[in-house]
Amino acid sequence: MALRDRVADLVDGKRFQRVIIGVIVVNAIALGCETSPRLVAAHGDLLTAVDHVALGIFVAELVARLYAHRLRFFRDPWNCFDFLVVGISLMPAGGTLSVVRSLRILRALRLVAMVPSMRRVVAALVKSIPGLVSLSGLLMLLLYVGGVVASNLFQRSGDPRFADLGATVLTLFQITTGDGWSDVMRDLMPAQPLAWIFFVCYLLVGTFTMLNLFIAVVCSAMESEIQAQPAAVPAPRPAPDNSLVVLEELRALREEVRALRSERLESADS
Repeated sequence: MALRDRVADLVDGKRFQRVIIGVIVVNAIALGCETSPRLVAAHGDLLTAVDHVALGIFVAELVARLYAHRLRFFRDPWNCFDFLVVGISLMPAGGTLSVVRSLRILRALRLVAMVPSMRRVVAALVKSIPGLVSLSGLLMLLLYVGGVVASNLFQRSGDPRFADLGATVLTLFQITTGDGWSDVMRDLMPAQPLAWIFFVCYLLVGTFTMLNLFIAVVCSAMESEIQAQPAAVPAPRPAPDNSLVVLEELRALREEVRALRSERLESADS
């Protein structure tokens, strides 16, 4: 077997992938510990060493995969994602590029590329983007229409949350998330006792219907992604060993044949 094939078998093996997953988890924990000044003061050198070792392992892994698969490496979007994340980590983190240091945590996202179940979730989210875009447009239209109606109804109340169309739309977006909608309604009801009718109707359409439609689109994409996966074919069961049974039957047949022959011989003699 050629060296390139051996390297390909190594980097594509489950054991190697488990090792990389372990390195990603350890590196993510170390990067999280670096946010604590107390831990940095006590174990700063160790955390830096772990980060450098993890980065070295990631670079060696990418080099090995590039050597094994050559240009085919870039045909897989997940490989391109890994290449981009590791490339960002190799950029200098000093001066104007100090923000790159905080982007090292993007290495933790490599778990998505390494774990098949996470990849399926992301693939389902990508497939649901067209439906989510359509629902987002519908939600924006609902916010605009509701904003115009609410501005005409509540602008005279003097509430700054309904001072103009922009503030009203922002307030309705807050209500759509279910955050403090009852407080907004109760603040308006002393001056406009029937304000609850608008808010209840808007909640029924904007919150209970629209947000559930978002969830339904994602769930539908997830279901189609799961159904698209090839079903696992169970391994065929080994055929039972019937050789002993066959031998016993052959022996019984031989005994019967011998008995018949002996009977014929006896009848012939008589």
